[in-house]
Amino acid sequence: MAVPTGGGNKESLPLKPGQWSPGSSPGSGRRGLARSPGGQVPGGARAARRAGGGRRGGRSDPPRGGRAGPAGGGLRDAPGPGPLRLLRVCGERLRAFVDDRMDAIVKADSKIWLTFILAACAGVLHWWHITTLFENDRHFSHLSTLEREMAFRTEMGLYYSYFKIIIEAPSFWNGLCAIMNDRLTEYPLVINTLQRFNLYPEVVLASWYRIYTTVMDFLGVPTKMCWTVNRGKDLSPVESCEGWGDPASFYVAVIFLLNGLMMSLFFIYGTYLSGSHLGGLITVMCYFFNHGECTRVMWTPPLRESFSYPFLVLQMLLLTYILRIPNINKGSLIALCVSNIFFMLPWQFAQFVLLTQIASLFAVCIMGYIDSCKLQKILSVHMVSLVVCFILMFGNSMLLTSYYAASLVVIWGILELSPRVFKRNRSQVCLWVVEGCAWLVGTVTLKYLTSLAFGVADDTPIRYTKTLLLPVVLVVFMVILKRAVKYLRWTFSQTRQHEREERYIQGEVIYHALQLLAYGVLAILIMRLKLFLTPHLCVMASLVCSKQLFGWLFCKIQPKTLVFAILALMAIEGSANLQTQWNIMGEFSNLPQEELLEWIQVNTRQDAVFAGAMPTMASVKLSALRPVVNHPHYEDAGLRARTKIVYSMYSRKPAKEVKKELIKLGVNYYILEESLCVSRKKPGCSMPEIWDVEDPANSGRIPLCTLMSQDSRPYFITVFENSNYRVLKIPNE
Repeated sequence: MAVPTGGGNKESLPLKPGQWSPGSSPGSGRRGLARSPGGQVPGGARAARRAGGGRRGGRSDPPRGGRAGPAGGGLRDAPGPGPLRLLRVCGERLRAFVDDRMDAIVKADSKIWLTFILAACAGVLHWWHITTLFENDRHFSHLSTLEREMAFRTEMGLYYSYFKIIIEAPSFWNGLCAIMNDRLTEYPLVINTLQRFNLYPEVVLASWYRIYTTVMDFLGVPTKMCWTVNRGKDLSPVESCEGWGDPASFYVAVIFLLNGLMMSLFFIYGTYLSGSHLGGLITVMCYFFNHGECTRVMWTPPLRESFSYPFLVLQMLLLTYILRIPNINKGSLIALCVSNIFFMLPWQFAQFVLLTQIASLFAVCIMGYIDSCKLQKILSVHMVSLVVCFILMFGNSMLLTSYYAASLVVIWGILELSPRVFKRNRSQVCLWVVEGCAWLVGTVTLKYLTSLAFGVADDTPIRYTKTLLLPVVLVVFMVILKRAVKYLRWTFSQTRQHEREERYIQGEVIYHALQLLAYGVLAILIMRLKLFLTPHLCVMASLVCSKQLFGWLFCKIQPKTLVFAILALMAIEGSANLQTQWNIMGEFSNLPQEELLEWIQVNTRQDAVFAGAMPTMASVKLSALRPVVNHPHYEDAGLRARTKIVYSMYSRKPAKEVKKELIKLGVNYYILEESLCVSRKKPGCSMPEIWDVEDPANSGRIPLCTLMSQDSRPYFITVFENSNYRVLKIPNE
C-alpha cells in the first residue's frame, strides 16, 4: 500500500540518495520549508527574515565582515566587550522570537474563538428551531401528565416508561434494579431491559433528574409551575405543569439541548473539513434548508437516534482529524473510542453505520491514501469500544454477531497477512480486487459462524440463499467485477508513465466521498436510515469552500461571492421548506385512548396482563404500569413470534383457538381496535387479507375481529367499549 501524504496538497516523490529538494537544506529532510514570500508563510515577513537562522529555513550566505545576525544590521556593530555584546544579541533574538510567537498565538486564538462563537450561535438557533416546532405541533406545555405520556407513541412511550420507573422508585438504585429485572414488558418473562433495549440514555437522564430536583429542593428553588387548563368541549379540566421539574419536560429539554449541540458540531465539522468558516456556514444552512430530511427529533424526541446521532457527528469529526494529521496521538484515539461508545450504546442500528465507515476506511487504505498502520490503530479503537459496549450491554450477543464485528476482524487479518500472502509485483488493481473480495467473503462467513456459535436467529441470508437470490447476485457481481478489472488494467497500462504517485486529494476527502456512497446505499435499503445521507450531503457541501479542490476557481472569483451566490439559490426552496415547518400548528388530543387508560387504572388489578396492538401496549405499560406481552421493539425474534400470536385476533381463525394461545401467554385482557380490522389503505393490505396469505386454510371466513365487534361471547367478555377501543376479558377455562 502506498504511503500517504504528510498533509500537503501533493505527495512528494521519493528522493534518491544525495538528491536535493528545492526549498530545503541538506539535513532538513523532505519536509523542509520552501522559499516563499513572507505572506505565504505563518508569521509573515518575520518568518521570512528568520529563515536563515533555523534548521527548517533556506540556506543563506553570511554577510561579509562579521557573523550573521538578525535582519536590520544594528546589533552586529554593538559596542562593548564580547560577552555583553553576545548577551544583547541573544536578548534581541529572544524578544523577536517571543513577539513572533505571540502574534501567531493571538491570531490562532482569535480564529478559534470566532469558530466557537459561530458554532454556539448555530447550536442555539437549532435548539430554538426544534423546540418551537415541537411546541407548535403538540402544544406540549399545556398538556396534562397523561396527555404528555400518550404523546409518546409506539417505541417512544416504551423508552420513556423506563425513565419514569427510575425517577418514581424510592431510590435510583431501586429503579435501576427494577428495569434490570423487568416483568412488565414481556410477561411472564423476566428480562434485563438494559441488555435488550439500549436504555442507557434513560438511565443517565433519570439520574440527572433526581440530582436536579434534589438540589433544587434543598435550595428551595421551585422547579415547575402548575395551573389548571380548561380544555372545553365538555371535557374535564386538567392540571398542566411547565418547567424542568416536570419529568416529561425535563426529558424533552435535554434531548433538544443535545441536538442543539449537534448543530454546533456540524459547523465545526464543515469549517475543519473545508478549511474555511464559509464551509461551516454552508453546512449549517444546508441542514436548515433540508431540515425535514435531516432529522425527525422535533416530532419524535425519545427515539434512539435523537441520543445517538450527535455523537456520530463528533466521532466523524475526530476521525477526519485523525486522517488528516501525519502522527496520531493517544488523546485523539481515546476521544474517538469514547465517541464510538456513546454512539453505539443508545442505538441498535449504530453497528450498520460503523460497518460502512470501516468499509470506506479499508477502501481508502488499499488505494494508498492512508497507511495500514494508521488504519490498524483506528481498528483497534473500534474493537475496544465494541468490547466495552458488549460489557455494558451485559453480553448482548447481537453486537458480537454483527457484520460490523466480523468486518473488524477480517480487515485486521487482511492488513496483517496481505504483505506476506499477496505478491507485491502483481497489478495494483488486481491487489485491490483480491483484498476487497477477501473482505466481503470473510465478513459474511465470519458473521454466519458467530451467529451459529451464539445461537442468534437471523434467517435473512438463509431466505436469500433458498431463493437463489444471494448466489446469483454474487455470481453477477463477480462477473461485473472481472470485466471492470480488465478495463481498469487496460486503462492503467495506457497511463503508466504518470505512475499515479501524486495524490491531489487527501485521504479524509476520499473517505468522505466513499462514506457518502455507503450512506446512499443505506438510504435506498432502509428509508429510516436516510437521516445519515442528508446530513452527510450537507457536510460534503462545505467542500465547495476548499482551496484544495477549488483553488483554480478562487483565482477567478472571490470565495465569499461564490458561497453567498450558492446560498441565495438554495434559499429559494430552503426558505419555503422552513416556512412549511413553521406553519405546522396543532394540539395533541386522544380522548378515546385517555378514556381507555383511565378505565384500566381504575377497574383492573395492578397485575392484570394485557395484549393488543404494539403502539397501544406501549401506552398501557407507560401510563397504567400494567404488564404486557408484546411491545413495539420489534428486533427480537422471540417477540415477533409473540406478536404474531397476539395479532391472530385479526385473522380468520376460530375464536377458541385464538383464546387458547392467548391463555398460554398469560393474557387477562385483550384490547381490540376496530380500525385495524377494517383499515385498508391498499387492496390486500388489511389485517385479515394479510392473514389470508399466512393462513390460507381459513381464507374466506369472517374475520374474528369482526365477530368480536358484534358479539364477543362465549369465549370473550366485553368489559369496556368506546369509539376506538374494545376491551375483551379472557375468562379462565
